Amino acid sequence: KKLTSALSYLNRSTVINEDVLNATLKEVCTALLTSDINIRLVKQLRENIRKAINFDEVASGTNKRRLIMSVVFKELVKLIDPGVAPFEPQKNKPNVIMFVGLQGSGKTTSITKMAYYYMKKGWKTCIVCADTFRAGAFDQIKQNCTKARIPFYGEYTEIDPVVIAVKGIEMFKKEKFEIILLDTSGRHKQEESLFEEMLMLSSAVNPDHIVFVMDASIGQACEEQALAFKKKVNIGSVIVSKLDTEVKAGGALSAVATTKSPIIFIGTGEHIEDLEPYKSSAFVSK
Repeated sequence: KKLTSALSYLNRSTVINEDVLNATLKEVCTALLTSDINIRLVKQLRENIRKAINFDEVASGTNKRRLIMSVVFKELVKLIDPGVAPFEPQKNKPNVIMFVGLQGSGKTTSITKMAYYYMKKGWKTCIVCADTFRAGAFDQIKQNCTKARIPFYGEYTEIDPVVIAVKGIEMFKKEKFEIILLDTSGRHKQEESLFEEMLMLSSAVNPDHIVFVMDASIGQACEEQALAFKKKVNIGSVIVSKLDTEVKAGGALSAVATTKSPIIFIGTGEHIEDLEPYKSSAFVSK
């Protein structure tokens, strides 16, 4: 909305010149800053747009309004696109995908949504719950999976997450499951014990891919969080949850883009279907 109103000045102007370009850029940059996008990234975007538009070199007859719109659009897409191809699971083989993230980031909800997404597309999908830290984690998976008819594995008595993960994954591999999603423990902040457990699980199950789930409401603080996780384990891609309620979405998405990890899905609501494959250009078009 803020960006739309920032660009409305451009649409209202009858003559498009340097003054109009400067005023439009000012409005766009203000809109981005109020959306919690890092000032460093906003400055870069402004410089890139200025470099790309030189009215002295524009051919006569060029629609300057359209030119400005198209350059702004391209730069906004670049801002929230890490430029890395996302992971594609392979058919007819087990793809073990491990989920990591802080507690409260929407990890368990996102894992169920992703399982449901692939199941609907005809993949043989299941979930292994190795979160032994949070009371009620297995119950939540059990409830979600039963409702959506997704096969799952977990244990009430075993406290070692590695034992549960290995057992569950082996069982589902024997049953020829194609997408095996592994839920792991989250903590309230980046605690060393969380990272240790994550590393132990990662080396025990050797996942094909690691997905980091992050809550959009923390805005540009996502960058620090994603980098901290990325230093410890090989994060392949990111799911940004709670984007439906958030004004800080731009901050979260641009912060992730700087870590060079592709965003594969965005969580857009409470329901199991509310998970959208992420396309930066479609997001900017909105």
